Amino acid sequence: MPQDTHATHQPKPPSDRGPGRRAVLRGAALGAAAPLLTATAATAAPTTAPPTTTAPPTTAASPTTTGRGGDEDAAAAPVSLRWLGTAGWRIDVGGRTVLFDPYLTRFSTGLFDGVFDPRTRLESDPAVVDAHAGRPELILVSHSHWDHLADVPHIATTTGARVVGTETTYHLLVALGVDAGQISVVKGGEVLDFGGIVVEVVPSLHSRNKKCAYFAPGTLHAPPATTPSTISDLPEGDTLAFQVTAGDGGPSAFLMGASDFSERAVRGLRPDLAMIAVPSSGATHRYVPRLLRALDTPGVVVPVHWDNFEVPLAGSPERDPAMDLDGFVTRVREVSGATRIVVPDYRTVYDGRMRAAGR
Repeated sequence: MPQDTHATHQPKPPSDRGPGRRAVLRGAALGAAAPLLTATAATAAPTTAPPTTTAPPTTAASPTTTGRGGDEDAAAAPVSLRWLGTAGWRIDVGGRTVLFDPYLTRFSTGLFDGVFDPRTRLESDPAVVDAHAGRPELILVSHSHWDHLADVPHIATTTGARVVGTETTYHLLVALGVDAGQISVVKGGEVLDFGGIVVEVVPSLHSRNKKCAYFAPGTLHAPPATTPSTISDLPEGDTLAFQVTAGDGGPSAFLMGASDFSERAVRGLRPDLAMIAVPSSGATHRYVPRLLRALDTPGVVVPVHWDNFEVPLAGSPERDPAMDLDGFVTRVREVSGATRIVVPDYRTVYDGRMRAAGR
């Protein structure tokens, strides 16, 4: 049964291997591997306290909304949202499905065990992916690291879905067998209407480590020399964010794939829902207050990319000890006490107000 997100939600705690030791080992492994990598994740000090939400009890909710707080009904197609773990989302508008950064196979690289291997081979498990992805007509990709892109080739080739992403994403997907005609290359600034589902492409930035550096950045302006086969074959390739609006009545959801942003690029978006990546370091100056104010303090904030993305997408999320989820929640409260914070669960289907559907 989906957990009630109106009460305090406690994801599965880290395993008893010791979160502090795991984070130190993870940082050492990534630091040593950085010159070899074109795709990694940043690290920071671990956290141990469980996260919370500020969502108060509520009555049954309509699946469609308008307005900043998402508390008004709209005569529009029903909307549902499902967190796919990491930064990923499945958004259903009526009978139409949009995916954002769908990483579902969640294979092990050793990242969470202190034995990170940049030569880990790319995998995609069709049974797992198909069970969660549905039949999307649109896939939005923030950047090309493996925990955002690895399952996109399977989904695109089996469903014919249109993929929207950077030039790097384009070259990698074509090399991995996706029809070039299915891919729309964007740079940020585009406002695209996919038959009533409006996608605003936002130029963005990738997360960075404590030294204010990216892990092995890289872009492609031509096809890769060989077919990508390992996680180190997938460079970041610049980063995008997206704002998706379900028809004229909304709601609008701001979707981040990494924990940094261009303040000028997001100013004026004013989303109803903001799916914000939890930072792994304090390198970005005043990350939470600057972002929330630029977005004009969204009515609902949903923290993402705080889970261990190398365990199966089942049960309750297991926290990544390198992500300070509780500190993030606290800072959102400090900046905007009226904002409702929803810490998502894999098993819950949410309506357009990010309340458990049917409640």
